[in-house]
Amino acid sequence: MPQLTPRADAGLYSREVRVISGAELETAPCLVCGGKRARPRFAIDGIAAQVVECEGCGLGRFHPVLGAQEIRAFYPDEYYGEPGAKFQPVIERLVRLIGARHIGFLSRGLARGSRVLDVGCGRGVVLGPLADRGLEVHGVEVSAAAARGADPRAEIRIAPHLRDAGYPDAWFDEVIIWHVLEHLDDPRATLLEAARVLRPGGRIIVAVPNFESWQARWSGAAWFHLDLPRHLYHFPLRALRMLLEDTGFEVGESHHFSLRQNPFGWIQSALNRVPGLPRNGLYTLLHQRARREPTPFGVGMRVWLLALFAATAPFALALSLAETLGKSGATVHVAAIRRGAPTRPASSRA
Repeated sequence: MPQLTPRADAGLYSREVRVISGAELETAPCLVCGGKRARPRFAIDGIAAQVVECEGCGLGRFHPVLGAQEIRAFYPDEYYGEPGAKFQPVIERLVRLIGARHIGFLSRGLARGSRVLDVGCGRGVVLGPLADRGLEVHGVEVSAAAARGADPRAEIRIAPHLRDAGYPDAWFDEVIIWHVLEHLDDPRATLLEAARVLRPGGRIIVAVPNFESWQARWSGAAWFHLDLPRHLYHFPLRALRMLLEDTGFEVGESHHFSLRQNPFGWIQSALNRVPGLPRNGLYTLLHQRARREPTPFGVGMRVWLLALFAATAPFALALSLAETLGKSGATVHVAAIRRGAPTRPASSRA
């Protein structure tokens, strides 16, 4: 195996994660079920807090809670890539092509002119295709750097939390929270705010990594979608459904297949279990870098990672199809309908 000789800092994704165990802990109330008992699961290099799993609903979270300044430090501009692109050109085109595949699902049942909000829209991968279908597209993003290069037809507001974006009551026909909820310091407050800005009968679509999936259980600390420390919360599907029900939504169908997320999760998680390979090294290699930043790793390691990528892709796709049939997708997305007034007041951190 080639020697690991990184040529650039891959620290965003390479921190060591360890499985830990210990006695059950008393914690702050769980944001899903209110439980105060949890068991230790993971520790991450450089972070004093550990990830614990709620004994009541299975939600994973940091204990103690991380501070706002500490969380902001996890998102330097390099995290977002060059303007409008997060990955190397070929991968970026593939990501956008696959992303466009599910536009039919996101726009299902929406009449032309319907108003759609993408929370944590980033560079707006889905907003352009939704606008092509005649929808009025809006996005909210915490980082101006993340939103650079978004489709000019999208009205994007930069705000630290959804509440701060200042949208009117019952203004949207659909709200999308696509792999964003797990990054937020208060997911409950965000869902309550989404219920406020969504019209009664409007739809919310939420996608998260599935903390109780086959991929998560097999991978353990090597799981790519664990993405510590940026993922502050780790949702099993049952906890996500509970939280949506409790914040004003009637939960409908759950979907367990994602061509964009699940096969790559199998590949990178498997590579993370191979001694001598850099943690999340393939993802780091495929990530777009600033022009001044050299390519990470030596030539031998880059060739080795790409060869493993090509060799394992068919098996990863087969595993993703199997976990879909078993209703245990590595990532899941849930559609729900706003049924009426939220059941609990929003937290002050909304």
